[in-house]
Amino acid sequence: MTAPTLPLLDEFTSIVGAANALRDADAIRPYLSEPRERFHGRTPLVLRPASVEEVSAILALANPSRTAIVPQGGNTGLVGGQVPGEAGNEIVVSLSRLNRVRAVDPDNDTMIAEAGVVLAEAQNAAATVDRLFPLSLASEGTCEIGGNLSTNAGGTAVLAYGNARELTLGLEVVLASGEVWHGLRTLRKDNTGYDLKDAFIGAEGTLGIITAAALKLFPRPRGVSLALIGLASPGAALALFHLAHRQAGAGLTACELMPRIGIEVLVRHLPGARDPLAKPHAWYLMVEVSSGHAQREADGLVEAIFAEGVEQGLVEDGIQAKSLDQAAAIWRLRHALSEVQKGEGGSIKHDVAVPVAAVPALIERASAAVARLIPGTRPFPFGHLGDGNIHLNFSQPVDMAKADFLARYDEVNAVVYAIVAELGGTISAEHGIGRLKRDLLTRVKSPLEIELMRRLKRALDPNGILNPGKVL
Repeated sequence: MTAPTLPLLDEFTSIVGAANALRDADAIRPYLSEPRERFHGRTPLVLRPASVEEVSAILALANPSRTAIVPQGGNTGLVGGQVPGEAGNEIVVSLSRLNRVRAVDPDNDTMIAEAGVVLAEAQNAAATVDRLFPLSLASEGTCEIGGNLSTNAGGTAVLAYGNARELTLGLEVVLASGEVWHGLRTLRKDNTGYDLKDAFIGAEGTLGIITAAALKLFPRPRGVSLALIGLASPGAALALFHLAHRQAGAGLTACELMPRIGIEVLVRHLPGARDPLAKPHAWYLMVEVSSGHAQREADGLVEAIFAEGVEQGLVEDGIQAKSLDQAAAIWRLRHALSEVQKGEGGSIKHDVAVPVAAVPALIERASAAVARLIPGTRPFPFGHLGDGNIHLNFSQPVDMAKADFLARYDEVNAVVYAIVAELGGTISAEHGIGRLKRDLLTRVKSPLEIELMRRLKRALDPNGILNPGKVL
């Protein structure tokens, strides 16, 4: 696609007003790269619409003029799906000004939120009517609902509540043509043909721009209890997960695995962090149990899980949070794991998932294989044990230059993804495909699946203006 002409840029500007059409280099800069700084793009214009009507007008102009559009939310994505290309011929459309919670209905347990609503604000809106919106991510203070749905975000509560797709009842979407699909239904059952919303969730803005969503809410727990437990191995952690699931059932709301290196790096680089247990352990498992009845019940279930884990020889030591502040401090450790890795130099990261039973094998095999490839590499696997999603990261050897380590990125990827495939897993569990994994998609999708995706893209975006070069 060619770069839009100056008169065409002026037409786009008139839709949102000059104050919300950014052309100055300094104003545009925050929209041109992502948190890991792996992708840097260029754009002549950033548009900041404040309504679905303005988004519709933007696409109605972009489609016949064949102007490429890159939708962007909170810009927290890690695979480059929200970053424009280097050619400088794509216009960025930021959804951050579409930031209203349009409705909260506690009787129906639903909320309608626009794409630019920050995830933490959606959580707070639910809490004001004594409800829970359970999607929870480390970036929840800055990520936005539209981006969460466009990447089918997961997070720490998938085990109990499902990922973003399972939390969505309906969508409002602007198509490439500028037409608006008003699909904000709040029905739990609607068996009337194709479920169109699922085409747009996880599509990373390549099929349409999500402008609002009807989201599921849940009763707020009356008790939440959290324990951090020291163990010897991922195998022991898996056994403890099954024990906890049997004891707590649907009340098991989080089960997060962390390695010893994670605790050491947190202590080194996270202000105020300290070693949580009296002695070091090879592995740690966070177990959270929620009760719809009382705090006493949640505490009792965690105590029972801990006691049986000790009896079975799985648990080496542990602490149970005795206050909200102590629980928040433990969660702070978990949420900071990705960020503190920066203090250790280069990190090669993988957001993968395998069947839950295969998690120990994944960690053992991938860690050994990468260590053979680059001796001294420090495995840094952590994540959502309960749903098989492990952030299989590797920190550089202490005596190796960052640039030299990161130059081996593709080699490490090849080794890790081969093991993931052998274990029946996927190369992307919750971060999406974007640009980073676009060319790897054929490893986990059959030729027919790829072709069906291409047919869907051609049907909904025949001129290819929506987020070109992403996913496919």
